[in-house]
Amino acid sequence: MKQCIDVDAVTKRLKRIEGQIRGLIKMVEDDKPCEDILIQIGSAKSALHKTGQVILEGHLHHCVLDGIHDGNEDETIKKLSSAIEQFSRIV
Repeated sequence: MKQCIDVDAVTKRLKRIEGQIRGLIKMVEDDKPCEDILIQIGSAKSALHKTGQVILEGHLHHCVLDGIHDGNEDETIKKLSSAIEQFSRIV
């Protein structure tokens, strides 16, 4: 089974977010101003949301199209609905 997402691109994004989180921990430990910490939390949240978008787009362009082309419309729509529901919880 082929993958629905560009693993390298998603991994790169997640590693960047991991670095942001490490930076946040350091900011808290160094007693940086709350406003600055909250700004960085917003940036990390935005980056996670964008990563979710990239994954959902990959799902649409690969898994959904392949499922429909293979004649598995009902199961494909169920999985798409589930993916959209999970994505909507990120926001």
